[in-house]
Amino acid sequence: MRRPTGGVAARVIWTAALAAFATSCASTGAVPRPFPVPGSHGTPGTVPKSPPGPETAPPPAPPALPGSPAVTPPSAARPVFDGYALVGTALSLRGAPYRNGGSDPSGFDCSGFTQYVFGQYGVSLPRDVREQYRFGKSVKPEELTAGDLIFFTTTDPGVSHVAIAVGGDEFIHAPSSAGVVRVEHLSSTYWAPRFMGAKRVN
Repeated sequence: MRRPTGGVAARVIWTAALAAFATSCASTGAVPRPFPVPGSHGTPGTVPKSPPGPETAPPPAPPALPGSPAVTPPSAARPVFDGYALVGTALSLRGAPYRNGGSDPSGFDCSGFTQYVFGQYGVSLPRDVREQYRFGKSVKPEELTAGDLIFFTTTDPGVSHVAIAVGGDEFIHAPSSAGVVRVEHLSSTYWAPRFMGAKRVN
């Protein structure tokens, strides 16, 4: 019986070492997962696709509505609400007492009232009247619709009072003079000359 020559034995040892090295390299995670390889459906010599693991799986996309625009990241999205539903919430608070600094149904001031009502629809209005005036986009008086914010000058120079448009000529607010949340008319002799502007948040 012939004994293997030195060259054959060296080749056998070298082949075994190479196979062991290749196996250990693959097990270290050197190949990223998932690793798409064209034509990897059972083709010899290719790395098959692996399903994404828990760490690599992308979050599920929200279902798209027919005809909807491109999805905006939640942090940049502004809540959309029904202005008439918002006005319904505001009207349900008629009779709530006026309270300076108040921002809940036990008592409201003007900006506390608007902040509370809009908050029920996921809109975070600033607390101060002047800051609310910088919120949203300007609306002409003839374009007012339910849910728009209306601003007046009353006790202080500049914008100092805020209300919510109900529709038509009406608005609802928390006035200190009447002492309760109530509906009034924009065209009244008191409010018309004090009108400063309107903003649409929706």
